[in-house]
Amino acid sequence: MTKEQERQELHRAIWAIANELRGSVDGWDFKSYVLGFLFYRFISEDLANYINKGEWESGNNGYDYLDESDDVAIEGKEDIVQEKGYFILPSQLFQNIRKNAKNDENLNVTLSGVFDSIESSANGTASEADFKGLFDDIDVNSKKLGNTVADRNAKLVKILDRIGELKLGDLKDNTIDAFGDAYEFLMTMYASNAGKSGGEFFTPQEVSELLARIVTTGKTQVNKVYDPACGSGSLLLKFAKLLGSENVLNGFYGQEINITTYNLARINMILHNVGFEKFDIALGDTLINPAHWDDEPFDAIVSNPPYSTKWEGDENPLLINDPRFAPAGVLAPKSKADLAFTMHMLHWLSTTGTAAIVEFPGVLYRGGAEGKIRKYLVDNNYVDTVIQLPENLFFGVSIAVCIIVLKKNKSESKTFFIDGSKEFVHEGNKNKLSEENISKIHAAFSGKEEITHFTKNVSNDIIANNGYNLSVSSYVEKEDTREVINIEDLNQQIDEIVRRENELREAIDKVIKDLAI
Repeated sequence: MTKEQERQELHRAIWAIANELRGSVDGWDFKSYVLGFLFYRFISEDLANYINKGEWESGNNGYDYLDESDDVAIEGKEDIVQEKGYFILPSQLFQNIRKNAKNDENLNVTLSGVFDSIESSANGTASEADFKGLFDDIDVNSKKLGNTVADRNAKLVKILDRIGELKLGDLKDNTIDAFGDAYEFLMTMYASNAGKSGGEFFTPQEVSELLARIVTTGKTQVNKVYDPACGSGSLLLKFAKLLGSENVLNGFYGQEINITTYNLARINMILHNVGFEKFDIALGDTLINPAHWDDEPFDAIVSNPPYSTKWEGDENPLLINDPRFAPAGVLAPKSKADLAFTMHMLHWLSTTGTAAIVEFPGVLYRGGAEGKIRKYLVDNNYVDTVIQLPENLFFGVSIAVCIIVLKKNKSESKTFFIDGSKEFVHEGNKNKLSEENISKIHAAFSGKEEITHFTKNVSNDIIANNGYNLSVSSYVEKEDTREVINIEDLNQQIDEIVRRENELREAIDKVIKDLAI
C-alpha cells in the first residue's frame, strides 16, 4: 500500500469514527474529544516507545513499559520529564486504560485523574507552560456524552476503542506523520462542517504552504518564526515540514486569544514532534497584551488574523503611543483590526525578515484610517508584494482574500502585484490551490518579472497618485476573454442580411399584388 493509499485509508477510518460517535454532539465541539484522545494515545505510545528503546539498548530486550509497575516506574519520573516534558504511569497509559475501560464503572473519574496527572507531571519544570490545561476541553463529565454516568462512560469506551483501532503505525518505525495527518484531516473535516467558526480556526494547508514558501524564499534555515494569531498552529508547522524543525534555529512562537485553539496549537506542536523547548505558544489578546516582547524581532512571520474583527482602537488612549502603532500616526478602526495586526507584525519583523499576511480585501482600498496606514506602509517602502488569491478557498469565507508581503530591506521603491485569482482547482464545493498553482505563484514572487495579465511591478509614486490603493486589479490588467469580432466581416454579414431582407420584401409585395388582381 502506498503512502497516499495509507493516508486515504486513515481518513476513511477517522470519518467513520466521527459519524459513529458524533450523536447529539455538534461536530465542531466533538472534535475536541476525538483530537484530545488522539493526543492522549500519541503521548502514551511516544513515552512507552522512548522508555522501551532505552531499556532495549541497555540489553533488556524483553522489557515493555506497559507491563511495568507504577512503583518502579515513578523512580525514573524526574529524568523522563526533563527529556520528554511529561510523565505517564504505566497504569495510566492509553493502552492500559482502554484495556480495562469496559469494566471500569468510574471510567470518567479515572480519565479525569489521568489527564490531571499528565498535566501536573510537568509542574515546576521547563515544560509546565506547554502542558498546563492541555486536556481542559475534554470534559469527561459533560452531558453531551450522555445523560447518566453510565451513558457517558459507554461513549468514552467507544471513543477509546475507535481511537485505539486507528492504524497509525509504530512510532519506532518513524511513522509519526500519520498522527499529524490524522490531526490535519480532522481539522479539515470539522472546519468544513462548521461554517464560519471553521474559517476562524483553520487555514487550508495549501495556503499555509504558499505563505511558508514565500517567507523562506532563498533560505534553508530561519532563526525564529512567529504567528500573532496562530489558531491551531498550522502555519507555524509548515516551516517544520518545509525546512525541518532543526532548521528553525530558535523556535516557534505564537499567540492565540481563543483558549480552545490555544490548546490545539500546543497539542499540534507536540503531535508534530516539536519539542517543548522549541515552541512558545501564549494565550491572550496579541493587540492589547502581546506576549513576546522579549523575543522579537522575528525573521519569519506568517499569519491569517481574524477578518474585520473588533478591537479597542482609539477607545484606549495608550494605544496611539504604542511603538507598534504610533509610526502610522493613526489607529486601525475599532470595527476593523486587520491593519492593527499588520502594524504589529511590521514592528516585530527583523530588518532582514519577511512577513506574509492573509488579509481581507477591503484593507487594500478602504479610506479613512486604513488609507492613512497604507500611506505609511507605501511611503516607507515596506510593502513588497500583494497577491490576489482565488475566491472560496477558506472554510466559511467565500470572498477572495489576498496576501500582503512586508519587508524592511527593499532595494527599489516598487511594489509587485500578482493576480492569482484564476490559480485554483475545484474540489467538492471549495476551490483549492494545487501544487502547480502554488509553484506558479511562488515562482512569480521569486522572479519579480512582469507577465501580461498576471504580474506587474508598480512604482510607489504611481500607487501614491492612485490614492494608495493596493488592489491587484488596479494594476494587473485582466485578460479579455470575450470573442474577438471582425468589424468588416460583421458589416458584410449585415449587408447580406439587408439584401436578403429586401429580396424577401419584394417577393412578398409581388405575391400581394398578384392576389389583388
